[in-house]
Amino acid sequence: MEREFSAGGVLVRRLRGRWYVAAIRPGGKPEGVWALPKGLIGRGEGAEPTALREVAEETGVRGRPLGKLGDVRYVYTRRGVRVFKVVSFYLLRYEGGKIDDLPPEHRHEVEEARWLPLDDAPRLLAYGGERELARKAISALTGEAL
Repeated sequence: MEREFSAGGVLVRRLRGRWYVAAIRPGGKPEGVWALPKGLIGRGEGAEPTALREVAEETGVRGRPLGKLGDVRYVYTRRGVRVFKVVSFYLLRYEGGKIDDLPPEHRHEVEEARWLPLDDAPRLLAYGGERELARKAISALTGEAL
């Protein structure tokens, strides 16, 4: 079985007293399919720098790392070959940029980027592992003055 390693970010921002998370609707997915930004770790690149890069490329916003939240593991089939995939996710705090202001070369990957209320993310995100990471982010931020 092939192996694949990716990294992504749970990028959060506080607006009007409420936490929000940057989410994407991947290219080719229908309305309402929300996911966390993520991508393959490049040769010689670490997981955390990959998470920062992928978030910026797929959402248009930049963040600073607050720590690793966890890994999502799953198996999928690519061209008839089973692939074991591990995605490492990092909690990131918003630093700047405008959501959905994507570099043109990455526009084909992402249909839309948007701020979702973090409290709603465990219900709105399409994938179970990512919903669990949203819950972990809520726990990590509860009571913290970040």
